[in-house]
Amino acid sequence: MTELRNVEADLARFRLRVLVISIVIVLCMGLLVARLIVLQVVRHEDLKAQAENNRTAVVPVVPNRGLILDRNGIALATNYSAYTLELTPSKVPSVERTLDELSQVLEITPRDRRRFKKLMEDSRNFESLPIRTKLTEEEVARFAAQHYRFPGVEIKARLFRNYPFGELASHVIGYIGRINKAEKDRLEESDDAANYRGTEYIGKLGVEQSFEAQLHGQTGVDSVETSAGGRAVRKLASNPSTPGNTVMLAVDIRLQKLVEDMYGERRGALVALDPRNGEVLAFVSKPTFDPNLFVDGIDAENWQMLNESIDKPLLNRALRGTYPPGSTYKPFMALAALQTGKRSASLVIQDGGSWTFGGHQFRSHGDTGLGPVDMHAAIAKS
Repeated sequence: MTELRNVEADLARFRLRVLVISIVIVLCMGLLVARLIVLQVVRHEDLKAQAENNRTAVVPVVPNRGLILDRNGIALATNYSAYTLELTPSKVPSVERTLDELSQVLEITPRDRRRFKKLMEDSRNFESLPIRTKLTEEEVARFAAQHYRFPGVEIKARLFRNYPFGELASHVIGYIGRINKAEKDRLEESDDAANYRGTEYIGKLGVEQSFEAQLHGQTGVDSVETSAGGRAVRKLASNPSTPGNTVMLAVDIRLQKLVEDMYGERRGALVALDPRNGEVLAFVSKPTFDPNLFVDGIDAENWQMLNESIDKPLLNRALRGTYPPGSTYKPFMALAALQTGKRSASLVIQDGGSWTFGGHQFRSHGDTGLGPVDMHAAIAKS
């Protein structure tokens, strides 16, 4: 028996369904159009800036550090370029595992690992940190063939400081070293924060530290277009860096070498001045040290040797040593007395062998004094 259907009722239900679906479609389209208006009109400028930032990156261009020369133009501190193997901790799943895998391609010593861990403690994890420095051409080629296995690891060409005379005049020249956390915090609070972006080294001692502002130079920037993976595609704009100034010292490195050679293994200090203008011709503190040890981060063994040595090679005796002036000081006091009129050369004073000052008795070298002496006799017999 055939069931009779209510055609009008079915048609009404169909029309209702079509109406509901149409309303839903219109609402969805309205939402899409409204969202499109928000993105394309209301937030156009903001999103355009974000898209531009995602497309481009600003890369700091580190300036070449200025040279240090002696009075005759002989280079005391120079720069040279070398390859470094660097790792960005935030871009690798496991630093230890990455180092283990890298050690199968390139030699990574326990010292390299210790230094890298120390750098991680002093740096932010998104910074690129060196694992190995001064790679050979063969090592660069070997890593390049395996580069695809190590995301977050790359080869970079960097400038390194070099002190061609080694230990000679090291207390004068000083050295540079990697910026530590305290120095980084101080730079970020100063007006030079932008000028040190991308810079890893700073003057630590001597001229390198005292003339840091002149030697460092001005950091430049490169605006580069990047791919979705963050890889540089092409350079859009460039503001080149300004190299640091060359600092010329009054020191004569040949005279410096002569004096240091004469000292030999003995400890002591000497400062040779030009009496005409006060220029420092030689500045000696013995024993000394090799500043090249500090450029790439000194290892524990060398640091212990320098720091615990009985000769204290890191002590700048010419600046921080305390020594009695001795008899060489007395003619200058005599000149001052004559110039100010406090004493005359012919004035005779009775030397009884002792002198009391501030409640303390200072005795002569002998048990008895020199008796009556004038200024000439006092200096001659002192």
